[in-house]
Amino acid sequence: MHLFKKILKWFLLVIVVAGLGLYTWFWASPVGINNYVNKVSLQMLFKSPELLTSLGLIDNSPLDFHSGTLGEYDQQSELEMLEFLRESRSGLNDYGPEGLEGQELLSWKIVAWFFDDIIRQSEFEHGGYRVNQISGVMVNTPQFLTDRHQIVDEQSFLNYISRLEEFDRVIGEVNVRVLDDRDNGTVPPDFVIEKALMGMRSFSGSGAEANPLIATLPAKLEKLDDISMERKAELTQQAVAVVEGKILPQYAEMIAVFEGLLAISNHDAGIWRLPQGEDIYRAALRSNNSTTLTADEIHQIGLSEVARIELEMETILVNEGLVDGSIVSRIRYLMELPEHNFANTDEGRVEQIAYLNEVNEQLMAKVADYFITIPPQPLEIVRVPEYSQDSAPGGYYNPPAFDGSAPGRFYINQKDTRDNPRWTLPTLMYHEGSPGHHFQLSASQLIENVPFLRKVSPFSAYSEGWALYSERIAAEDMGMYQDDPLGDLGRLQAEMFRAVRLVVDTGMHAKRWSRERAIGYMLSKTGMTEAEVTREIERYVVWPGQATAYKVGQLYMLRLRAMAEDQLGEAFDIREFHEMILLNGAMPLEILEESVESWLKKQ
Repeated sequence: MHLFKKILKWFLLVIVVAGLGLYTWFWASPVGINNYVNKVSLQMLFKSPELLTSLGLIDNSPLDFHSGTLGEYDQQSELEMLEFLRESRSGLNDYGPEGLEGQELLSWKIVAWFFDDIIRQSEFEHGGYRVNQISGVMVNTPQFLTDRHQIVDEQSFLNYISRLEEFDRVIGEVNVRVLDDRDNGTVPPDFVIEKALMGMRSFSGSGAEANPLIATLPAKLEKLDDISMERKAELTQQAVAVVEGKILPQYAEMIAVFEGLLAISNHDAGIWRLPQGEDIYRAALRSNNSTTLTADEIHQIGLSEVARIELEMETILVNEGLVDGSIVSRIRYLMELPEHNFANTDEGRVEQIAYLNEVNEQLMAKVADYFITIPPQPLEIVRVPEYSQDSAPGGYYNPPAFDGSAPGRFYINQKDTRDNPRWTLPTLMYHEGSPGHHFQLSASQLIENVPFLRKVSPFSAYSEGWALYSERIAAEDMGMYQDDPLGDLGRLQAEMFRAVRLVVDTGMHAKRWSRERAIGYMLSKTGMTEAEVTREIERYVVWPGQATAYKVGQLYMLRLRAMAEDQLGEAFDIREFHEMILLNGAMPLEILEESVESWLKKQ
């Protein structure tokens, strides 16, 4: 980048940070709800170097104070953050809700709910599994370092090495917390421990040179013309020394801890197995769904949706001439046909991603008829890193960096391409890419005149509900499956998958189903492979309640849309409805309903 462009970028970032509430102004005079929330948001942001980098706000600029560090994971830091949140929530009452209206009132409601939820979740100090097969620092930090830390010059390379040093500290801090959890009755199920061990051994077992923290460097360094080959080699060896001398020994220690946990664990799957487990699950459902639906209510909704979707799937299968056997057996037959699968080779994986790009292009040709704001941020489709593919879901999405340094990325798990036959891929694309997560999370970055927190705050039922709602509108509104009945079958299979989640998540965590019973139920309803189902069920074990957000959110949005269509009649404009949903950003479903009702009164 030319110097002028760098200066311009830094100047714009100074404005961004000043707009968020830079120290000298907001701290002295926090006037108004937006400014107060921005001040608190900035304080929270500065406590997380990883979040600062992921947002791409001030990396590699004169304001960069964080790119050589990682966050704090010790107990004292966690308690200090909780106290900060309590004080911030109390201070919010000085700015509303009395006297507020419009977006300011909406901001107060969203932020109050957000703070209350975090505080409610934080009351359970030993309420989850810090290290598991799909999340925690042993999985997230390596991917953050390889995917999010940008190496653009010598200083950013030195910062990378510094972060490797920091990773040593972080693992040590988390190790202490894992042992403290153990001493307070929180030990993961044996199968979670085994999968976590598998991931840690896979990551650390090939030595420093082959480790992803080092193996990903050559492609990045190849683009740097301002550093000599000798200097690149010297810095690379410094990185190798940290990985070999500090990080890999820390992995060995964590592996030893988990081997010890395995000896005292058992096979119970539900979160009820922990002290306060039932309270933990109630809070998790409240957090993920942002409704007051109980576990029993969600379980019954799931059973009802499973029955409805089975009838629709049966109709398509019969029309395709497939009449014998169970629904699942017929779906498995279709999934295994060679003509529907990409080769499970490097060439086949390239072809699969090329096909996903084609699907995206076909949809983007139609979006202007259904959306007013089309997010300008690019979308990139890439493979899930091989070191995490064993326990990763079939696909997931990471939003673009605010400064444009990283695009939105749809990660597809290509461990076995046969897990995703061709006719199932469009729906996965619409969910993770456009108009699903990519539209929603990119659009949230475009919202103006609201606190920064509203551009990034996570509300699972809204974001996952929108993505599942997007699958439905791609079919029923945009006609993407008009000449593709198998593609529509793939959509129904995906929707069945989400409906089954309501049943198995509440089954394990509230009704004390075993892991095997949950796997068996999902296998009997979805047509997914046993490997896929096992990964999913074990994910729900370590993220209680999260899997229910998809279907709960979708059903909520469909109900709100039906309400709008009923009240507005012929005046209903789907583009305006989607604009209102997306350009207000993510929010709890309870508040979303209030927002839709307010919008309808103004029409």
